[in-house]
Amino acid sequence: MQYDVVVVGGGPSGATAAEDLARSGHKVAFIDRDGRIKPCGGAVPPRLIEDFFIPDAQIVAKVNTARMISPTGRQVDIPIENGYVGMVDREHFDEFLRKRAKDAGAHRYTGTFTKIERDAEGTHVMYRDKVSGNEMKLTTKLVIGADGARSNVARAEIKDGDKIPYVIAYHEIIEAPAATATYDPARCDVIYDGRISPDFYGWVFPHGGQASVGMGSLIKSVDVKKATADLRAASGLTDCKTIRKEGAPIPLKPLDCWDNGKDVVLAGDAAGVVAPSSGEGIYYAMVGGRVAATAAAATLASGRVKDLQLARKLFMREHKQVFRVLGAMQNAYYRSDERRERFVSLCHDVDVQKLTFEAYMNKKLVKARPMAHLKIGIKNLAHLTRLVSPLRT
Repeated sequence: MQYDVVVVGGGPSGATAAEDLARSGHKVAFIDRDGRIKPCGGAVPPRLIEDFFIPDAQIVAKVNTARMISPTGRQVDIPIENGYVGMVDREHFDEFLRKRAKDAGAHRYTGTFTKIERDAEGTHVMYRDKVSGNEMKLTTKLVIGADGARSNVARAEIKDGDKIPYVIAYHEIIEAPAATATYDPARCDVIYDGRISPDFYGWVFPHGGQASVGMGSLIKSVDVKKATADLRAASGLTDCKTIRKEGAPIPLKPLDCWDNGKDVVLAGDAAGVVAPSSGEGIYYAMVGGRVAATAAAATLASGRVKDLQLARKLFMREHKQVFRVLGAMQNAYYRSDERRERFVSLCHDVDVQKLTFEAYMNKKLVKARPMAHLKIGIKNLAHLTRLVSPLRT
């Protein structure tokens, strides 16, 4: 069988692309490595749940508060009004998405991508079958590379596809205790402390009966396992049973080009679509899969390979400004503990809290309160120029 599209990768991005294409009547296959669980806090906003029809059974916890913790131990609790942040466990969530794609008509193969070959018969995606160990071939018209931050598809097919900056993330899934003085099963803790991460942050995110405890850093010399152990100790979670440990890169910047001008387009982490500052990736990965599927369908219908560019254009049209603002915030506040202290101080402001979570929940910048934006801008400038003390609210 010749496929219209072969998707390399079966995470949220690849599974979404495969499902969308199958539901629109295309012959599509996806290759999944199987058994790989990405380290991830697991937070999903209401817009993801609504846009991608996620059933409540996949939501393992509902968070109503976010706690920001500064290097000096200062805590700012931000209530999540008019809703909640859902938490998923990637071990089960990703498999749910893959099964849904298969049920929609996508053919599922289990193995590891090796290369792309081309001849007079078409484009061939080569992979090593997990069960037999044999090299197998899928013939297709188009390929969607959704194989993660250090994408082999991107490295082989896309200009500068191997130059994407990334954070190394590590977390441990543990058995969560009942509520304690330092742990709340309805609260996400975000720790801005150079002792945990010198250039990113640590987290404690509830997953129902489990919790994700982890951190990330751009600096390769950082001992991520020790930092996570220190974070568990600070959170009173040292004695909790460890269920599994996972590490992986998280990209920090979308690539400038997502397609090779012929037959390949990228999606999700392979394209670099993880939000700066927050490291949020599930929602953007699924959007990336959807726009890649849209671009592939347009190319198949028109015969114009230029239509592969639609993937990046559609994504950036809606999310470029959010990524730009979050990138500027990360560059401004993550560079030192003194700056992190000021950032947490800024989060005391009620307008900051409301605008931040309205933007997070709806995935767009809120423009309805110009005076609030002006007030935040002035406070932000005051902190960055050290006109105010970080200890002031």
